[in-house]
Amino acid sequence: MWKEENNKLQRSFEFQDFSEAFAFMTRVALLAEKMNHHPHWTNEYNKVEFSLSTHDAGNIVTEKDHKLADAIEKIYK
Repeated sequence: MWKEENNKLQRSFEFQDFSEAFAFMTRVALLAEKMNHHPHWTNEYNKVEFSLSTHDAGNIVTEKDHKLADAIEKIYK
């Protein structure tokens, strides 16, 4: 579940292994490029964590972040 905290929209995802996590990140990267909205994320083994905010709007959460979060959810399912 995404949560908004400290002007960021945040969520963690967990996968079976590193390969699955990396494949997910690849799909998200292609989507983010199309949307021209590039997330801050981290990856450690089977975990991917996102922290979304819109830099052009002063590093706050905007509709752009919510749209990317929704698109990421669809990739995850």
